[in-house]
Amino acid sequence: MTINYKTRYAVGQNEAKKFDTDEIRDAFLLADLFTDNQINLTYTHYDRYIVGGAVPVDSVLALDSIDPLKAQNFLDRRELGIINIGDTGVVEVDGQVYTLENKEALYVGAGSKNVIFGSENSNKPAKFYLNSAPAHCSYPTKKVNRDNAKVLELGSLETSNERTIYQLIINGVVETCQLQMGLTMLKPGSVWNTMPAHQHDRRIEAYLYFDVAEEQAVCHFMGEPKETRHIWVTNQQAIISPAWSIHSGSGTSNYSFIWGMAGENLDYDDMDKYSPAELR
Repeated sequence: MTINYKTRYAVGQNEAKKFDTDEIRDAFLLADLFTDNQINLTYTHYDRYIVGGAVPVDSVLALDSIDPLKAQNFLDRRELGIINIGDTGVVEVDGQVYTLENKEALYVGAGSKNVIFGSENSNKPAKFYLNSAPAHCSYPTKKVNRDNAKVLELGSLETSNERTIYQLIINGVVETCQLQMGLTMLKPGSVWNTMPAHQHDRRIEAYLYFDVAEEQAVCHFMGEPKETRHIWVTNQQAIISPAWSIHSGSGTSNYSFIWGMAGENLDYDDMDKYSPAELR
């Protein structure tokens, strides 16, 4: 079997306040997304968002439908965002082949029938990070690289959060129903992402931490602003962030992360920010 899935049911803020370390990790951490020759998916009950990874090594991998979708094809009623965090890979969508280098993205519109993942070199496989959300209509499939993205330079070395944000699958770059994705790269000497921390009351967000050096880690902060918790993550692990939770992190060295979200609107700045002094 090359495609596996898990289901994560929604957890409320009052319930999460009582969780111990293992319970928090079981509810919000996605630790095993990338396995050779497999597609691993987590179907969440936060906006029906799906987070996954595909690592084609010895052969190609087909994105087949899974039981929770109750659909013949995976994208019958969904859209898909793909970002490659490995070596050169190829994605075939209904016979059209797209080559994705490291940190390049592909948006796949609803109604696409066949999505197949491959690696250009089995000794240096691609690692495709997948986010998917329900879609009410079909938009064209489109490849986006960092040259096509909207680029933001934020933060400073003095506040340890100097970073470059590449808005890859976002309104103004790609037409989507609700899915948005991009990546943030912290510069050497900076460790804080997304500060000030914020919530999205109208959408879910997921973070994938990657380019985390060996023996290093990132402490991800979540929870309500006045009731925060933390989860330690290592390379290529993801966090599900419900609408009621802040999302921010600090690493023991610089790193990169992919943010993906879906919800009621396509306004990137739709967020409620909290200064460090407000957090508890």
